[in-house]
Amino acid sequence: MTFLTRLSAVCLTSALCLLALPEAQADDQAMRRALDAARHHQWSSINQQGIKGHALEGYIEYHRIKQQLPALAPDQTLAFINRYQDSPLSEWMRSVAIGAYGRAGRFQALRDISLATPPGGAERQCYFYRAWLTQKPDMAVEGARTLWNVGRSQDNACDPLFSTLLSDGRLSQQDIWHRLTLAKEAGNDSLANYLAGHLNSGWEPAITAYHQIDQSPDAIAHLSVARFSRPVAGALYTTAFHALTRKDTRKALALWQQLSPKAPLDSKQRHDIEHDLAFYTLVRGHTDNIAQVDRMLPQLSDSDLFELRVRVALEQRAWGQVSHWVQQMAPDQRDDARWQYWLARAQQQLGQPSQALEHYQKAAGQRSFFGFAAADHLGVPYSLEQDARDTPPASMNSIMALPAIQRINALERIGETGLARSEWSYLIDRSEPNDVYKLAHYALSRQWYELAVFTSIKTREWDALHWRFPPAHASEFGAWGQKRDVSPWLLMGIARRESAFNPRAQSPVGARGLMQLMPGTAAHVSRQKGIAYEGVDSLMTPSVNIALGSAYISDMLHRYSGNRVAAVAAYNAGPGRVDRWLMGGTQPFDLFVESIPFRETREYVQAVLAYQAIFESLAKGSTRDVVMLTPRERQVDYDRSMLVNR
Repeated sequence: MTFLTRLSAVCLTSALCLLALPEAQADDQAMRRALDAARHHQWSSINQQGIKGHALEGYIEYHRIKQQLPALAPDQTLAFINRYQDSPLSEWMRSVAIGAYGRAGRFQALRDISLATPPGGAERQCYFYRAWLTQKPDMAVEGARTLWNVGRSQDNACDPLFSTLLSDGRLSQQDIWHRLTLAKEAGNDSLANYLAGHLNSGWEPAITAYHQIDQSPDAIAHLSVARFSRPVAGALYTTAFHALTRKDTRKALALWQQLSPKAPLDSKQRHDIEHDLAFYTLVRGHTDNIAQVDRMLPQLSDSDLFELRVRVALEQRAWGQVSHWVQQMAPDQRDDARWQYWLARAQQQLGQPSQALEHYQKAAGQRSFFGFAAADHLGVPYSLEQDARDTPPASMNSIMALPAIQRINALERIGETGLARSEWSYLIDRSEPNDVYKLAHYALSRQWYELAVFTSIKTREWDALHWRFPPAHASEFGAWGQKRDVSPWLLMGIARRESAFNPRAQSPVGARGLMQLMPGTAAHVSRQKGIAYEGVDSLMTPSVNIALGSAYISDMLHRYSGNRVAAVAAYNAGPGRVDRWLMGGTQPFDLFVESIPFRETREYVQAVLAYQAIFESLAKGSTRDVVMLTPRERQVDYDRSMLVNR
């Protein structure tokens, strides 16, 4: 059976593909033009008759009402909100109206269209709390205090709210001091100086002490804090150690030993200081101070610190410490396949084979990189833990009749995929579990693969594997995988991790499309391989993105002699970094993966390789004969010898 045939079977055997696809409506093009015109307030160019009765009429009305704000009467705004309660249009309109009425000072109108819960965004929240300050003072003051207690400047709309609360004493001098310390910790000196100007003369000694600490954090050792109230003294300590720990962790740790017994701190402040000290000691590799950190860890009992401590022990090959610190973890952390695997490895190294076997078996029952690695060690098939909800429902007629689904189909037809995704998210949030199940399978039937993945993530349906790992863009991955001699499962694993199969995904740094290619990388690969590339926008086309992405990962595989662990790491972090990591010493595959210094890359490698095995297993209908890593990839030394193809 070919790759494409196996993938297609996922759809054909479920009868999902037998669903009739909604036909394009004759007035879709009229709606497309009308929506463009509405966004630009070109009302005279809209063919009202052409869009009458269209599923997306509400989108035109939304833009019309939005333009009429804040003059529009609140009952008209509220009528629209109520009419589209099943659509994100209602929330968007309420949020826009709160901002418009707030800016116009129409606070009664704002109250008329508000819900009990505040809107999103600081500007609108400040208008909201101003509107309710006299009617619901407790709620408004509590919300205002939340906006106040940040170390950054808030929107100008908050100024009247804060001024009112400061003038009537509901924001106190202590509140000003607290925000000043937050601003300083955030490095926002301008806000801190502004706040200092609003403290009365009684605070001058505290401000002077604060400036001393700002100039030299270790000045806390010589300040007489007994003259300050406990909250002020505690703030001076936490600010000093926040700065000093980041600047000179060793010095901070030594100073903490000296000052800790008499430091005027509450339990949270003490915990935060010690957590910072332990965290930066471990991250910066200050192993000369490890004994002091080890004394702190049991009392702190923080999962991130236990993880770091185990990773330090793994780096040192201190297997007794690996075993000890894994067993110190809370059960929900310790039972994860990752830590069960390392506990098994440690006990194996310590000559405790029966205990090691028990933990390998526990890890092998989980669907993850380390679960699959444990299964490989034991020579047993992978556990997919697949949920029965992967089976398609007998009927989805009730889903297909939903107005929201009709809007989503219409938005997809006219190319408004972003709005379609918003409608889908809103629908999922308000659906019962059984309807979510049907919706996910409906998305698969329409080949809305990114929406199926999105549904599994949003609803935390981790075991509904056909939702999480659908056969997206199978023909392109199969064809380009064959052409580049790259496993199509690997390509799909990369795309699933990079974009969750959203072909229009764009990262903050500019990576685009299914396989999240940077434009510069795409241009380089295009020139090198002779692949057609028509600029940044073309990366949103799946066939172009997969062609270029498959060529790039093929190059990485060649660079590292076909080793997928190193190649996948290079796809994420760049080959230069991977070369340096390989030149750092000789390690087996598992320690190499665990020692990757970037959390993002470390988790990326684990995810992509596990995803590859899952995609292959789903297509074959079994995990039998599926291997996440070849014997060579598991047995080879990860060191400079892998760089022969540079």
